[in-house]
Parts: sequence; structure tokens; C-alpha cells
Amino acid sequence: MGEGRWRRAGGALWRVVAVWAVSSLTMLALAAILPDFQLQSDDGDSITRTAVTAAWGAGAFGLLGALVWPVAVRALLLVPALVLGLLVFFLNGSLLLIALWLIPDGRGAADPETAVAVAALMSAVASATSTALAVRDDNAYRRRLYRLTDRKRRRTDVPGGPETPPGTLFLQLDGVGHQVLLDALAAGHMPTVAAWAATTHRLTPWRTDWSSQTGASQLGILHGSNHDVPAFRWYEKDTGRLMVSNRPASAVELQRRAIERTGDGGLLTVDGASRGNLFSGGADQLALVLSMAARRGRRNRSRAGYFAYFSDPANAVRTAGSFVAEAAREIVQSTRARLRADTPRVSRGGLYPFIRAFATVVERDVVVAAVMGDLLVGRAAVYADLVAYDEVAHHSGPHSHDAAKVLQRLDRSIALIAKVAEHAPRPYKIVLLSDHGQSQGATFESVYGLTLKDLVRAGCGLPVPRRARRTPSGSEARDAARDALLSALHRPLEESGEEQPPPKGSDPVVLASGNLGLVSFPHVPHRMTREEIDRRHPALLRTLANHPGIGFLLVRSAAHGSVVLGPGNTEVPVAELTDDGPLAVFGKGAAETVRRTDAFPHAADIMVNSMYDPSTGTVHAFEEQIGSHGGLGGEQSRPFLLSPLDLSPPVTDGGELVGAERVHRVLRRWLRECMGPQVPLGPFRPAEISPSLPSPEEVLPVAEPVVPDKRH
Repeated sequence: MGEGRWRRAGGALWRVVAVWAVSSLTMLALAAILPDFQLQSDDGDSITRTAVTAAWGAGAFGLLGALVWPVAVRALLLVPALVLGLLVFFLNGSLLLIALWLIPDGRGAADPETAVAVAALMSAVASATSTALAVRDDNAYRRRLYRLTDRKRRRTDVPGGPETPPGTLFLQLDGVGHQVLLDALAAGHMPTVAAWAATTHRLTPWRTDWSSQTGASQLGILHGSNHDVPAFRWYEKDTGRLMVSNRPASAVELQRRAIERTGDGGLLTVDGASRGNLFSGGADQLALVLSMAARRGRRNRSRAGYFAYFSDPANAVRTAGSFVAEAAREIVQSTRARLRADTPRVSRGGLYPFIRAFATVVERDVVVAAVMGDLLVGRAAVYADLVAYDEVAHHSGPHSHDAAKVLQRLDRSIALIAKVAEHAPRPYKIVLLSDHGQSQGATFESVYGLTLKDLVRAGCGLPVPRRARRTPSGSEARDAARDALLSALHRPLEESGEEQPPPKGSDPVVLASGNLGLVSFPHVPHRMTREEIDRRHPALLRTLANHPGIGFLLVRSAAHGSVVLGPGNTEVPVAELTDDGPLAVFGKGAAETVRRTDAFPHAADIMVNSMYDPSTGTVHAFEEQIGSHGGLGGEQSRPFLLSPLDLSPPVTDGGELVGAERVHRVLRRWLRECMGPQVPLGPFRPAEISPSLPSPEEVLPVAEPVVPDKRH
């Protein structure tokens, strides 16, 4: 045993010396190439003296990286995440300047700009050399992975061996629909996933609820309930709150409600880790989890995942470089699309290139590293969300070349995770799944010249922007509202054309979640009925239901219960609703999803679903997205589940997997098959899982402006 320790120590020393030597040679080469970088005195030095200077500089730079970098990165985590990726370059360059200053006799010097480039190259070379040397030694490679992921062995290590119960890794590919995955496998974009699907895994499509978006789906998958989540964003009359699924205040409240309804903490309460998700799933180990962003615990701070990753300078430089490259790639791709006059198309300027780079590079790298660390310490259950595809598909289209490139990079990340799993102390079952798909189409505004909010206001007889008044839809809606109001008041049409002012405080709240729209009248404390809406705004429902860009409406009726309204004055009570009639084009199960949402306490006064053309798969999003999800229609409602064959089938032969809550039950079953019962014994008390979870009153604002949100 002593001999083995000496052998390992000797091997580690050899790798340190080798990395130092390669770094020194890299510094020598850069000094010979770059005019503003020198390792000699002004009078010149011998080759031997210059080599010693390079060794001094490389050694000092490596030591500073090991000692100073983690402390500096922890301080940098106070700045916004988008800025962090750029600051790491300058931090690394500063460390090199300090290392050169420490060289005896002042022989090392570099301009600041040159120092940034030299430091980046040296970090990359040192990382590549260390990996190449370690990969030949399984133990050394495993230790390097631990360092890269900043994970240490827990005090109660998982015993290895064939008798160790397997862990389960759930990797969510956000927004990747079942058909998109099939197309990617057929085109060879995802060779790792294709090999699994052909040999070791089974592919199963499932159907989302009406609200086909991450907030509803992930809450149902992780916590077993997405009851009363009618959309990505909605207005709650009883509290006056605007709920938005990807805001921390809303996420913590949604998680609290789900826990209260189900009585347990979630899918990951037993030795679980949640990475990059909206919700925790009851996990104790968290990184980039939105619902815990307000939590004040040392281990679970919202940016703890960033520190774990960026504490290694090689990680930081590599990711920062990829961030800049991805932002440049987006600018080139969007410019090319504009020059080609691609349609449909939305604006991709402003901060979007950096938002895309953050989702496709920074978030991906941090989450992948966190997952690698979880595997290496043998956690029983890990759930991680990779959002890269969803972000790009919103702006480029779900079947675009840009989105396909993102899928290729995601496949490489999956392959890396699978490789790391081979070094884990226990075997792992890797399950791939998605939370929804995306449907493509030009936006509602680009087709009809006005937004849903404009159309609603015109139908209510309220002022609308001039551009909207000039469109056929806006003009017809305003004329219909004016005529209906005058008719209701038994007044003849005045030649002056003056309109009656709307009642005070009658401005509706109009929200969009992809191709699902929600209209609420905040001045009425209850969910308005069709009869009340017709009395106050006689033309509104008729205007919406008969608009060519709208598929159907859901509204409560005092006479018939809730009803679905469609084109041509179609009206069907929800109790009698089938998948025929006004919902026929939306496919199997549409009636049941509408019926379920109608029972939600916070369903809007008017729920609006856009049109859907089954021959082209087209929907019209009510926000600026050509790839959208959130309502009914097309691929957005058909995500996938790719599970190992040695786990039980998700559904019996001929069955269909419907709803995120049922997916939760399937994942629970698989955890039991791997590890035994996962639900803590006895009644669940939220404080046992999240003792520092703030109350919603502490973090939930009463009123907020509506702003566009990217991740849903």
C-alpha cells in the first residue's frame, strides 16, 4: 500500500513538472512571436537565461492561478453573469502581469492587451496538457474531473462494485420536440443519442397540458403538480400579482403551492441534485435553480454553481472564449438571414446575441460541469436542464440550421457526461427528456399588423396605436365595438363619429405565452362571464372569435357553464366539448386539456389560442417568436422521453403518456426501481426540505410591468 502511495505521488509530481515544462515552452514561443511580450533584459540574454526566465514566469502564473483565482472569481460573482464571462479574460491577463513582475531582475514585460492573449493561450495549453497526461491514468483522470467540477468526496462515500444500486440522471433538453429529435437523429446531428435510441434506450413521445411551456411542465415533472398554472405568465385577481414562471418570486410561490398540494418535497428529495432548473424538486444540492435564487444559504446561493465552475481558470477562459465566439456567430447568422430575406423572421439585435451566448455556452458549461460532479460523488438522483436549443429555436426556428448546430453541440455534451459516468462510483441510468416542443410560424403581429393587445383594446373601444388602427383587423374591431356600444345605448350613429369613452378603470390586462393569450379585467374581482363581458364590451368576444389568426376562445358563461367560442359564431359548452368541432384541428386530447385548465382558479377571463394549420404546422405567436410554445397546436405539445430499456416502459402497449404530472409518476417509478422508495417516511413538512425557503409575501411583488421573458 505504501509503495502504491509513493507511485501515485511520483506520478502526480511528474505531471506537475510536465505541465510546467510545456507552459514554459509555450511562454518562450509566444515571446518569440509577439513583439510586445519579452522575457529578456534590454541587452539580451542567453537561451539558457531566457529559458529560466520563462520557467519563473510559468511557475508564478500557475501558482497564482491556483491560489488567487478562486478568491478573485468569488468576488466577481457579485457582477452580472453576462459580464462575468468577459471579465475572466482581464483577470487572467492581470495574473500574468503579476507573474511577470515577480520574475527576478525585471526581465518579463508585456502590454496589457498582449498579456490577456498570452494568459488565455497558456491556460488553454496547460489544461490540454494536464488532461492528456491524466487520461492515461484512470485514477488521475478521475481526480482531474473532481478538480474541474469542484466536487469533493462526501464523508459517506458510495461504495463501488456490481452490487451498488444505480443512480439516475435526468437530462432535460429544453424545447426539443419529438419530431425535432427524430429529424436530428435521421440527419446524423446527434450520433450519441442516435446510438442509444438504436440499442439501449426506448423513445416515447408524450403530450403536454394546454400550457406547453417549461413552467407548467417542469413544475409537474419535478413536484408532481402543475395545478393552477394556466400559462407562462398570468394575472391573479385575488392578489393583484402578475405571475411569470421564470421570475424568482413567482417560481418560489409556484413551488410552495405544488408542495402544499402534493404533500411531499418533489422528485429529488432523497440524495438529489437540481441543476439549471426553474424548481428544486426537493433537492438539497442546487445550482442555478430559480426558485432558490432568494435563498440565503452558503451552499445553495443562486450563483454557487458559477463559482464551482469558474474557480478553475482553464474553465473560465475556455467558456469566456466560447461566449464571445457564440455572440459573434449569432450576429453573423442573423445578418445572413436578413440579407437572404428569410421568412418568417424576428428581430435578433440588441442584447440578444449575448443572451443567446449565455444560454448556449455559459449555462451549458456550468450545468454540465455540475452534473459531472454529481456523478463523480455518486448522487442518487440528478435532474438538469439544458436550455440552449430552446433559446435559439425561438428566434431562428425549431427546424432551422442554427438550431440543428445547437443540437450537435448538445450531443457532444451528452457524450462527455456519459464518459464521465464511467468513472462514477456507481452505475447510472441516463434518461433524456424534454418539457415541450416548439411550433413554427410568423408572429401574429407580422401577419395582421397589430398585437393581440391592440386587437383586444380595439374590440373594447379603447384607444390603440395609429399603426393598429390602420390595419383591417384594427379598423373592423373598432367599428364593431363602436356600433355595438351605440346600439346597446339605443343611440343613433352620430355624424361626428365621436366615440363614447370607455368606463373608468376598464383597461384589460393582455398577456402572451407563445400562441396562448390571456385577457383579464382587473377591475372585476371575479372571473367574468360571457354575459358580463358582452354587456360591458359588446363586440369583444365576437371580434376575437372570428379573427382569422385566432383558433378558439375559452370563457365562462352564466347560462351554460364555460364555453368554447370559435369562428362563425360557434359555441360549445365545455362540459360537452369533444376533440371534434372547434378543436378538431388541434388533435387528440385537446378537449380534455381545455376542460382541465377551465377548472383552474386563476384561469383568465378570456383564454385565447391562436389558429393552427395542420397542413403546415403553423401557429401565430402573440409575442416576438417564430418558434413558440405555450398553447395548443402542432409540435409544441409533443415532447419526448428516451429511457433505458432495462427500466420499465413508461406506458403499457398502446397507451399514451399525457401530462407532466403523469411523467412525474413515471420518473418516480424508475427511481424506486433503481434505489428503492424515494418518498421520505411520514408526513412531509416543507421545512424539512427547504428550511430557509422565504415566504411568498417576502419576495413576491404585488404589481409588476409586463416585460418580455426569454426562457420558457
